[in-house]
Amino acid sequence: MKRLYTFTLLFSFLFISNKSFSQEIIQEDYYTFKRGDYNGIGKWYMGREIAYVMGFQGIGWLERSEREKEENVSSLIKNMKIKSNEVIADIGAGSGYHAFRIASLVTNGLVYAVDIQPEMLMAIEKTKEFKKVENIKTILGTEKTVELPKNSVDKILMVDVYHEFSFPVEMINSIKNALKPNGELFLIEYRAEDLKVPIKRIHKMTEEQAVKEMKAAGLVLKENIDNLPWQHCMVFIKNN
Repeated sequence: MKRLYTFTLLFSFLFISNKSFSQEIIQEDYYTFKRGDYNGIGKWYMGREIAYVMGFQGIGWLERSEREKEENVSSLIKNMKIKSNEVIADIGAGSGYHAFRIASLVTNGLVYAVDIQPEMLMAIEKTKEFKKVENIKTILGTEKTVELPKNSVDKILMVDVYHEFSFPVEMINSIKNALKPNGELFLIEYRAEDLKVPIKRIHKMTEEQAVKEMKAAGLVLKENIDNLPWQHCMVFIKNN
């Protein structure tokens, strides 16, 4: 009877401990760890859960024929007011959907196509070879750095990728470091304020949230160009 009582007490303690652990909120540096969305990584920054990175298996979706109609990519590129001699970085370049469009405009400049997945960069290299494009340079970044030289780029484009950064603080600091003093960051994210945008909530951002996170890194909103069907086109500059 004593053994049964001891076993029951031990089982109860383990059950309570496991239950408590499952609900535990862990704070580490800038980040909080807790349960959240099924499509999230359980890691939070400034009240926002970080989403899983879309793998290279999603290249077909990135290159879908409907993308121009759904996102009006032509208007996005026009919003950037690209000059022929500029150096532009496409962070989270994926298969190069935007990078190749930009490359055709910077005839005397350069496009850095940065991604953390080698398979994405291999896809870009194959397209470069096929189209004979020479002004795109692929860069293998990490979860914490874009691997670009300091003050090296005029404009940085991030299309629907920032919300997937596992280390947003470190990444934005790296991005800010790569921007020239008068450089611009174009942050493109699906509008969380608009329930009609057919994208999962964790893959959207509000302007308010984006401004809060960029401000923490020393970047300020210059303007939010409101001419895209589903996305914010937020332009940030250094606060100095």
